[in-house]
Amino acid sequence: MFNFIKKTKQKHTAFSSDNAPLQTAVDQVLQQANQQDPGNQLTGIKSQGESVTLDLRLNGDVDPEEIHRQLGIALQPYGVKEVNLNVTLPPKSASRPANMKTTAGIEPVSNTKGAGNKLPKTTNAAAPKAESASEEPAITKRAPMQSSLQPHPRIKHVIVVASGKGGVGKSTTTVNIALALQKLGNRVGILDADIYGPSMPSMLGVEGVKPQLENEQFVPIEAHGLAMLSIGSLLDGDNTPVAWRGPKATGALMQLFNQTNWPMLDYLVIDMPPGTGDIQLTLAQRIAVTGAVIVTTPQHIALMDAQKGIEMFNKTSIPVIGVVENMALHTCSNCGHTEAIFGAGGGEFIAKEYQVPLLGQLPLAAAIRSQADKGEPSVIANEGKGDDYAEFYVDIAKKIETNIAKFAKQRDDGRIF
Repeated sequence: MFNFIKKTKQKHTAFSSDNAPLQTAVDQVLQQANQQDPGNQLTGIKSQGESVTLDLRLNGDVDPEEIHRQLGIALQPYGVKEVNLNVTLPPKSASRPANMKTTAGIEPVSNTKGAGNKLPKTTNAAAPKAESASEEPAITKRAPMQSSLQPHPRIKHVIVVASGKGGVGKSTTTVNIALALQKLGNRVGILDADIYGPSMPSMLGVEGVKPQLENEQFVPIEAHGLAMLSIGSLLDGDNTPVAWRGPKATGALMQLFNQTNWPMLDYLVIDMPPGTGDIQLTLAQRIAVTGAVIVTTPQHIALMDAQKGIEMFNKTSIPVIGVVENMALHTCSNCGHTEAIFGAGGGEFIAKEYQVPLLGQLPLAAAIRSQADKGEPSVIANEGKGDDYAEFYVDIAKKIETNIAKFAKQRDDGRIF
């Protein structure tokens, strides 16, 4: 917990053109906060290496810790690993109740965002400073890193399946990889982190099934032997939109992960939304991830976005297990002619460029799509025997199994899996 201290004297740092991108990112965070608590303002910014110090004037009702967390997420893509805050709070209100006492002359700040959720009174543990002191120490908290996160006590490996853009078959690949890992004898769960476009309930044939609550925790839905949970399982219907801003969407993801009674799992496969936004950064800072699988097509535009995804995982210290090239070849069902519709060699190029394995090349086939639409993906089609394309996914799962040990998180909880 921070000691957010009311400033009586504030030294403002001049803005400079070098900090313009950082200033824009900070302004976006504050603009979002101002929609509910107007009056929050950036008054100064100073960057040095991987550290940035921000002078903020915050409304008395805002949650400074939440602001700090959002700033850490927003600034991380710019190479910022440490965010320091100099916080100026509003002057004491004349309407403050007489029985609201202060400690060491510091005003308590209330947080009205939730019932019973208030920022505790702050105390100044340091010796009182002379009135001539021009500046108080900055409030410092380093953004969480993967190395500092504890693995989930019941999950051995967390694998995220991601892509830089949509439309590359990421979700279909995710569900088939999860089922293939299960076919190899593993206990597997699947978490649909695509908050805005959840598709796992439909692909696994459990749309409309609601998760049960037990001791204020979700019980995962059983789907073809997988322990599955998705925001789509909590919505009223398939056409219900999730029109949430970033903080609410990331909060939903963390609730699905943390407030679910996951069984003992060898793998939890997380289907990520496309892009490199709030959800991806929140997951990187708050969930211990074993590694990422990148899905792309050979198309040049898709490869450009896939590279951005790999760069994001590199910056957040999440290892990339490998690349899956989807829609690599199409064979005409009438004449048998095979053609690389989206180009050739893209997956091999990006794997070589970043020195990661090419886990597999998947064909562009109507049967893969139709099986997923029916809720019986290729790996478990034909009453569990699999269709003609199941072996592609099983081969990918075998390569993940072979290499997963070198990415495994160190555990200090004494558990043996």
